[in-house]
Amino acid sequence: MSLNLQDDQLLALFQRTRVIAIVGLSPNPAKASYGVAEYLSQFYRIVPVNPNYDEILGITCYPNLQAIPIRVDLVDVFQRPERMPALLPEVLAIRPDTFWMQLGITHEAVAASMSQVGISVIQNRCTKIDHQRVMSGA
Repeated sequence: MSLNLQDDQLLALFQRTRVIAIVGLSPNPAKASYGVAEYLSQFYRIVPVNPNYDEILGITCYPNLQAIPIRVDLVDVFQRPERMPALLPEVLAIRPDTFWMQLGITHEAVAASMSQVGISVIQNRCTKIDHQRVMSGA
């Protein structure tokens, strides 16, 4: 139950997004999550979510999604597929517009549960790659 978005739909999604929570963000510059967050921070307010750190990229880091004191438009996840069910209650509690599972991450049952309540789900795609592609012509 995942969206297969066309570029015009991705463009609209990126244009309406203001705040992105990045779950599993690592402070290690060699990790993909760090590079993606660093890139996206040029365009959006980034909120790191990782219980092991107080700050990443000079930004306050939260232990979970529900601890974030502002509305989140998009949740971008860098965690193994088996962690998706544990994230489901947190995501349902904050109701972002979009739940995005990065490259290599899919979970059909979780995607279906989120879709049923109106949360758009994107699986096995990279926010940075898609953003660079669709926003370069915008």
